[in-house]
Amino acid sequence: MKLETLVSGRVFLEGPRWHDGALWVSDMHADEVLRITENGDVEVVARVAAQPSGLGWLPNGDMLIVSMTDRKLLRRTSAGALHLHADMSEHIDRRANDMVVDTNGRAYIGNFGFDFDAGEAPKATVLLRVDPDGSVSVAAEGVSFPNGMVITPDGKTLIVAETFGRQLTAFDIAEDGSLSNRRVWAELPEGAVPDGICLDSAGGIWAASPTTKDCIRLEEGGAVTDRISTGDAQAIACMLGGADGRKLFILTAETTHRKACQEKKSAAILTVQVTHAHAGRP
Repeated sequence: MKLETLVSGRVFLEGPRWHDGALWVSDMHADEVLRITENGDVEVVARVAAQPSGLGWLPNGDMLIVSMTDRKLLRRTSAGALHLHADMSEHIDRRANDMVVDTNGRAYIGNFGFDFDAGEAPKATVLLRVDPDGSVSVAAEGVSFPNGMVITPDGKTLIVAETFGRQLTAFDIAEDGSLSNRRVWAELPEGAVPDGICLDSAGGIWAASPTTKDCIRLEEGGAVTDRISTGDAQAIACMLGGADGRKLFILTAETTHRKACQEKKSAAILTVQVTHAHAGRP
């Protein structure tokens, strides 16, 4: 598989989404949300002072943006205005993180659960659900750094990357958005941890692993079918998209620390064609 560079020289890229014919990402340590064409043209569509992360869309087309350090969920209208959609600070005391939004506009949102930058030991936290009216509730407890998430095409299963649990965890989704039947969908190979993830049409999941510097395709049960090395750079997140849905966008970085990222500006987006197309959400 031949990797090509789509974008380089960014600060720290997260939360990739293929939507409306373009790739949308958060440049987290530049405090910007970007829209990127398949040719690599970059447009800043929002500025979020408290660091943007997970992205998604409501049924009416408004964009949702996780604002990390103040633990809020913002809504961007088609006119580009930002509004508060939900305040999650009463439920979590560490940075909010990635997100997936279902077809009804319900957002499932992860968080760090510990002070990553200060070197605090990881500890379990909660997974939050924000309903379309902005109400916030706890969807699941005892998860270890809930990070990337996907929802299967039938809307019935949520799969969460537990970064420091080193596994992908599945839940059944009820009609009211509540979660049940928690189970391990796949454990990561030795040394690997899942950060951002995406789902393909054959039911496999691509997981970006920063520790092993590669993107890993797993099947339910943990079988590894493919691994794509990102060389000396950490693999942070991934998303399937492009005209045929088979282009895998891999977000990379040399480091995760804010000041170093701002100095280096070495974050990039790599692309490669794969066998199976995008499926599910995001």
